[in-house]
Formats: sequence, C-alpha cells, structure tokens
Amino acid sequence: MKFSILITSYNKGQYLEECIKSCLKQTNRNFEIIICDNYSDDNPDQIFDKYKKNIKLIKKKRTSSSSPINQIDAIKEVFSNIRGDIVCLLDADDYFLPKKLEILQNEILKRKSYDVIFDLPLIKKFNYMIKFKLKDKKQKHIWPTIINTSSISLSKSYLKKCIEKKILQKFKFLEIDFRINVYSRCIDKNFKIIDQDVTVYRQVEDSIMSNIKKYSAKWWYKRLEAHKFMEEEYNKNNLLYLNKLDYGVSKVLSKILNK
Repeated sequence: MKFSILITSYNKGQYLEECIKSCLKQTNRNFEIIICDNYSDDNPDQIFDKYKKNIKLIKKKRTSSSSPINQIDAIKEVFSNIRGDIVCLLDADDYFLPKKLEILQNEILKRKSYDVIFDLPLIKKFNYMIKFKLKDKKQKHIWPTIINTSSISLSKSYLKKCIEKKILQKFKFLEIDFRINVYSRCIDKNFKIIDQDVTVYRQVEDSIMSNIKKYSAKWWYKRLEAHKFMEEEYNKNNLLYLNKLDYGVSKVLSKILNK
C-alpha cells in the first residue's frame, strides 16, 4: 500500500518547511509527496529547492478569485501524477504527526473497502493546542460537523469518482473539505472517523475563508451555496433533502444582504 501526500500551497511559505518535514518524518516510509503551488509570491522556491529530492513539485496558475476553487483546481491538476493507493490531503500551513501513515495503514488493513478515513485533528492556535470536537458522526443537524482538509485521507479511486461525478465543480465559496464530508458521510456512507492525534490543523488569520465574518452577506451566501450543493447531490442520488427552513432563511437573507 502506497500513500500519496498531496500538499496544496499558496503563500504559506512561513509554514511550508514544517509541513514538508512532518511528511518526511513518517514512520511508514512507503509514500510520495506531491506539492501543487499556485505560483506563491512569498518566495517559497528556496524551500522547494532544498527538498527537491523528496518532493514532486507542480506549479499551476490561479484561475479564479476564489481560493476554494483554486485549491480544488490544484488537486485536479495533479491527479494524473498520483501513484499512491491512498491520497492524504494536506494544506501547507498544517502538518502531520509521525505515525499518521502507519495508523492509517493499520485502519485500512482492518477493512480495505473504506472510501474515506477522517481523523480528528489537534487545533493549533498561537502556542497552545485543543482537540477538535465532533458534534455528531451522522447528519443530525443541517449538515455534519465538517472535518478539515488535512484530516481527510481517501482512496485514489474515490477521489477520481469525486472528480468524475463533478462534486468538485461550481460553488465558489465551498471548500473541498465540505464537499467530501457531505458526499462521503451523507450520501455514500462508506467512511471511518478515527479519534487519534495524527494531524495538526493550524488556525491562521489568512486561511481560505477566515475573512468571512459570521452572519455577514458572504457568510449567508456561502450557507446558501452549501444548501444548494447538498440539495443537488441528494437529488442526483434519489434522496430527499429535508432542510427546507434553514435553506429558505439562507436564500432570503443572502438576497437581501447581497443587494
């Protein structure tokens, strides 16, 4: 079993080396590291050159003003270069703990047919860490608690399915973690969540959607996109989407606030 660690990077130079080092420290040595960089302008090339023997670097221009779409485009861009059986997504400002791949392999060997394995990360903010709390493993509310991108590991075949089924298209405010969480946990339901400390998720001020203030016009529009995405995927799979009240409120407020 081979792992492909897929790092997406844009202007994360101050965190990039720690991210790469965390991959190189893995106790399971059967892996490759692929980095897709959106032509960062914070001078990461010195780091890329330092680790050029350890990484496969692909550069891709940003095609959108939307950071989530640019990250998704980067993942699509490198898909043909993936040689591993399991793809571990990793944001360049996060990092893995040394036994992540070893623990993932042990979980996969217990049952080889999982599409996605999520882990619950440690959240790092400044100099302290807290444990990510999962409100519910099933969709009891509007949508399931979204587990961040760097805590998502999925089979290459499932990533291919996500691309082919076009769940990684449209909806400029929806990050890849929301899409994969919803699609795998609410529709396909072939996933596992492990509660082991194997990923560190760094809370930074310049993260993809950190500029969206709660209850702002953008916040409501993003919520509306989330409903539209879920309704669309439910309909495709002959499932009934029931969250009509919140959907309606999101639609009205998004329209009013975005005038």
